[in-house]
Amino acid sequence: FGSRVKCQSFPRPHWQRSTMAEKTVPAAERVQTFGRKKTAVAVAVVKTGKGVVKLNGCPIYTVKPETLRLKVYEPLLLLSSYWRGKLDVRMRVKGGGYTAQIYALRQAIAKGIVAYNQKFVDEASKREIRETLMAYDRSLIVADPRRCEPKKFGGRSARSRFQKSYR
Repeated sequence: FGSRVKCQSFPRPHWQRSTMAEKTVPAAERVQTFGRKKTAVAVAVVKTGKGVVKLNGCPIYTVKPETLRLKVYEPLLLLSSYWRGKLDVRMRVKGGGYTAQIYALRQAIAKGIVAYNQKFVDEASKREIRETLMAYDRSLIVADPRRCEPKKFGGRSARSRFQKSYR
């Protein structure tokens, strides 16, 4: 999977696994969005369903560390009336560290629910959801463009220089 966020897997016996025919949903009922933070990229697929939320194939409540799990829950709790029991959210995440992956995930979830409501519900609910998210935390919708500055010669890091001596 390539992600650093840990989740416990609970494998099901082969006779309980669903077939691909059951999993496919028409493209008209799903939206795919992404979230980014530093080098972490998360992709969320929001589709009509029963309210299942999974990360890399595991239930979201199995995500470790627990302190960062609460950060993933933020957009879900803020918008619970819009998605609970109506939408399935399936996410994949790659790259970056633990915290960057979590922030990329929460952005992908928030953008996915906004996009789904814009496409399949109405523009008014989309605007209402967007305002709710922006009032809580702007980084749920807007990406953070900051990146690590590369090191240059003549010093230890990107900006610091070696000490200069005149004598």
